[in-house]
Parts: sequence; structure tokens; C-alpha cells
Amino acid sequence: MRRGQIYEERVADHLRRQGYRILERNYRCRGGEVDIIALDGNELVFVEVKGGRTEDLGHPAERFTRKKLRRILSCAHEFMERKGLRLSFRVDLVVVIEGRVDHFKNVGFF
Repeated sequence: MRRGQIYEERVADHLRRQGYRILERNYRCRGGEVDIIALDGNELVFVEVKGGRTEDLGHPAERFTRKKLRRILSCAHEFMERKGLRLSFRVDLVVVIEGRVDHFKNVGFF
């Protein structure tokens, strides 16, 4: 299992423990990919997972860019259109580093 998959599995477990329902993993669309799509109550959550062993080269959250956000939003709209969903949604960033999980909700605004 590659390191990214290990981080994604850890985040999926974290989200389940928080009461989220995982709908999709590694959802691919024309514009890119979303690591995890989950339901938090009645709200769709499109989750980007970042990980690292240490912060020596910077915090993994620093690799979350506006370009990546645009790609996730493009996938979010495509996903909802394909599924016929009309729910509110948000983009979350979940970082796994040095054995801990940090969950940043609603990171869609810089």
C-alpha cells in the first residue's frame, strides 16, 4: 500500500468516527480527483487528504493550492450533477502528520 493510500485510509477512519458517511473514494472527473466524498448530516463534504512524516519541509497543508481547490470544486459540481443531488457542500482539508490527524473544515475560501 502506498503512503498516500495509508493517509487516506486513516482519514476515512477518522471521518467515520466523527459520524460521516463515506460515499466515494478517489473519485475521478474531467478536472481531477477528489480523495474522499462523504456526507456530514445533510451536507456533502469533498475531502482533500495531505500527509507527511514530519514538518521538516513545511506543513503538508501548504501544498493545498487554489488550483487544487478549483479542481475539487469542478469535480464537486460534476459529482452532484451526475448523481442528481442538490445539497449544500463544502471542501475540507485533512492532514495526517507525525501520527496526528488535523481536520480543517470549509477551506474553500482563501
